[in-house]
Amino acid sequence: MGVVMVRQRPGTPTLEEVAALAGVGRGTVSRVINNAAGVKESTRRSVQRAVAELGYVPNLAARSLAGRRADAVALVMTEPDWRMFGEPFFSEIVRSVGDALTDTKVQLLLTLVRTDAERRRFVEYARGGRVDGVMLMSVHAEDALPDMLAEVGLPTVLLGRRSGDEGVTYVDADNAGGARSAVTHLLDSGRRSVATVTGPLDMYVAQCRLRGYREALRRAGVEDRSSWIAEGDFSEDSGRRATAELLARAPEIDAVFAASDTMAAGGLTALRAAGRRVPEDVAVIGFDDFPLAQHTDPKLTTVRQPLEDIGRTMVRLLLEETEDSAVAWRHVILRTELVLRGSA
Repeated sequence: MGVVMVRQRPGTPTLEEVAALAGVGRGTVSRVINNAAGVKESTRRSVQRAVAELGYVPNLAARSLAGRRADAVALVMTEPDWRMFGEPFFSEIVRSVGDALTDTKVQLLLTLVRTDAERRRFVEYARGGRVDGVMLMSVHAEDALPDMLAEVGLPTVLLGRRSGDEGVTYVDADNAGGARSAVTHLLDSGRRSVATVTGPLDMYVAQCRLRGYREALRRAGVEDRSSWIAEGDFSEDSGRRATAELLARAPEIDAVFAASDTMAAGGLTALRAAGRRVPEDVAVIGFDDFPLAQHTDPKLTTVRQPLEDIGRTMVRLLLEETEDSAVAWRHVILRTELVLRGSA
């Protein structure tokens, strides 16, 4: 076996520097580093020489050239608030991803990335050959981490997406459709003043659920009022606060669609404190169908998103990309289902 000699240089070499030295495009460098097929042997040798000359990600390059794997993938939570890690959504996703990897030899690494410095450190860690791919959850609109990982050629799968034109592979639920079905059910059952507690609106998932709410109102010919909309952060406490705010602003509301079960549970607490009966005075619907939904009083009507399927699909797509880095980015949206219980 030949030995790749690496000359270190000050600073971190970039993909563009490797491409310029080898006289090829950035995409070609990424394909060579990831050992993809379809690259001429002379071009591959030129890129390998440039990688060695510049010292570009030497661990990842050496691993790829030798055909070795880390047999590990990372599941990264990009939520700045540590408390959010205790929310049911994250534990359910960790469980479903872990279950999907049970029959493989791949280890699951779980990490939190909250700041720009932590993003840079994680990319350096991951590009050093310690993981074969990355799954990201709780990605906000301006998060650069998916692009940073793509830049260094690491297979990456998002849970959800940053915008409607996301380029990186992602797995998502039909958030707009699920919200639309929930609000349509409320309207069809005779409710006419339907409010909503949104998630953080710098997250595309929250924007989609708000869009589904508005579409259902519009289709029913009901006015879309700003006083019926309050923003939460997917936590139970934010749901309680937002529902109390809605009651103060718009005491006429007779239904609340909350963009998560945990916020809906907080809403039930606020309604009880205000003397409103559920569902007699105010109907409530959540989103997720966590086990929590069956332990509230009354039990929570909610939109079920298929978390088991989401985790399993993320793992499948990521492992496929680690096997063939030239595979096209995939965008998968899974169906939701309205589950009727006592709250609406």
